[in-house]
Amino acid sequence: MKTPIDPIALTADLVRCPSITPIEGGALVLLEGLLSSAGFECTRVDRGGICNLYARWGRKGANRTFGFNGHTDVVPLGDKAAWSVDPFGAEIKDGFLYGRGSTDMKSGVAAFAAAAIDFVTNTPPDGAVVLAITGDEEAEAIDGTTALLDWMAESGEQMTDCLVGEPTSPNHMGEAIKIGRRGSLNAYLTFTGVQGHAAYPHRAKNPVHAMAKLMNTLASHALDDGTDHFDASSLQVVTMDTGNPATNVIPASCTSTLNIRFNDLHSGDGLTAWLQVEANKVAAATGVDITLRVKVSGESFVTPPGRLSDLISAAVTAETGQTPELSTSGGTSDARFVKNHCPVVEFGLVGKTMHQVDERVPVADIVTLKAIYGRILKNYFDT
Repeated sequence: MKTPIDPIALTADLVRCPSITPIEGGALVLLEGLLSSAGFECTRVDRGGICNLYARWGRKGANRTFGFNGHTDVVPLGDKAAWSVDPFGAEIKDGFLYGRGSTDMKSGVAAFAAAAIDFVTNTPPDGAVVLAITGDEEAEAIDGTTALLDWMAESGEQMTDCLVGEPTSPNHMGEAIKIGRRGSLNAYLTFTGVQGHAAYPHRAKNPVHAMAKLMNTLASHALDDGTDHFDASSLQVVTMDTGNPATNVIPASCTSTLNIRFNDLHSGDGLTAWLQVEANKVAAATGVDITLRVKVSGESFVTPPGRLSDLISAAVTAETGQTPELSTSGGTSDARFVKNHCPVVEFGLVGKTMHQVDERVPVADIVTLKAIYGRILKNYFDT
């Protein structure tokens, strides 16, 4: 039996790679070398200036293939002077490993890579194990996991089931598994009226009034009361701008932006149509021209509780003693892309410090996470 891969050391090595999106920083090169030496067939799937890695152990087209999806890119440092440690130093102190990406999500990638290598080396399964690792999750995600999935479709590669290793627990290890995510929609509205003197409003068309009317209508509307797996959808007005410093001028135009986090009662197209109808009503009532531009970051989805979530839950409980909640809370993740390929759930570390100054992860949790991932692989192929 070979010496087990140390997930703490591997996390530290990955943290030392300054892989702020879209910079690869050496992280995928490191993983490719490690996985190749363990018998994984590795392919770089780079697109649009983004680096991605696909690694498969076992035969292509195997009867069952367990996949892992994660990312090695990280968000910017923010104020570097505010850090108490080198953000890419991977310093360990007081039981924590510090560094940008230590929580989100280089520790998750390290834990799964270590578990997968140990598993296929010591107990080669009847099937295949895949790692689909991207360098473009924290930014636009246009050429990351989507590029990997496009290449897989073109190359005849397939995952039967997939685990995304994003941090999933709010407070303690093993607290939650994500079985779905809300959809996310950003709407950008421009209101164009007629500029004029505030003392002579009859000679102008005030776009600010139209904006206030529409934003009040939208913000006061209850989209739904929630569903079996999701909380109620939420619409938030995030900005309203005129760029007008004068108090005696009615501006010619203004803009507003809103974000909708929506559950499985809605779709991006359906919400866009509703927004357009409401905008048209206000435009007709006020004479102000309203243009709408929408960007849907991801549709709502849910993987129904069952075989895959039961597998993950059992492994979490066995290693932590916790019974994880099946959750759909939080923002978006690359699971929104994977769900079109195969059943997908998410499980990873506590996410308290991700994206923060002095981002850090308990080293004990990295060890536990590797044990959970290893148990998932064993149970998956033993079933």
